[in-house]
Amino acid sequence: MAAYIGRGVHGNTVELLGVRIVSGELAEGETIDLAGLSGELDLSLTALREALKVLAAKGLVDARQRRGTFVRPRATWNLLDVDVIRWQFAAGAAAAFLQDLAEVRTVVEPAAARFAALRRREEDLTALDEALQAMARAVGGDPAAAAAADLAWHRALLVATHNEMLIRMEIFIEPGLSERDRLVHGAAEDDPVPSHQAVVDAIRLGDADGAERAMRDLLEKSASDLRRVTAGQFADTGRDGPLPGDTAEERPTTGTRGAGTPSSRHTDDHTKELS
Repeated sequence: MAAYIGRGVHGNTVELLGVRIVSGELAEGETIDLAGLSGELDLSLTALREALKVLAAKGLVDARQRRGTFVRPRATWNLLDVDVIRWQFAAGAAAAFLQDLAEVRTVVEPAAARFAALRRREEDLTALDEALQAMARAVGGDPAAAAAADLAWHRALLVATHNEMLIRMEIFIEPGLSERDRLVHGAAEDDPVPSHQAVVDAIRLGDADGAERAMRDLLEKSASDLRRVTAGQFADTGRDGPLPGDTAEERPTTGTRGAGTPSSRHTDDHTKELS
């Protein structure tokens, strides 16, 4: 989902309230004092309700008669929304998010590399090569260009699987990968081209085992890069399993996520008037 691009007071209000909710300053289930908030922010109730409508579309708030506007449970939040991801970082919740992202990539991308090796077409190899060339041009240069090239490469990898569901996984991976790249490419880093090139070489040869292995190696390097540039920045997630930056060898092969693990699915699609 694209980021919400707000302007002026409206956009700033959406941002402020979003961070307050994601950080827990406005707790799950808490009824929002609209009159008090209106006075604090020096906003009309109409302007405040407009901002809350944006947050409602992201699953963060809702309204009921006799209860008013309240913060919805985290399980209903659209955790893959670009803004919600950014607010998690702003709220200091990056460690858990990056751990989740690393686990998703470990499940999806080695398999995607394997399928790409078996199914790639010339146009897929061209897209991967072009992304690699952009990546090489960005080394030591503009971090934004480096992040964009990395995203283009991972998108091309998914497209090369020619599996419509895997291709749509970009919806899950790209927003998080964008934030992860912002951290890594904003700091001095090793040249990312060789590890990505190894995957492309195996895909070009039709070597499914080699492509999967090279992708796992790439993910281990990615984890190492993240650990290096974020050392000491994030607190422990308090969950079983690796912290951001742990390598594949350090990950347990089995484990149980807590019963309270939030779901990213937002199935309640009815609309209500915020009041």
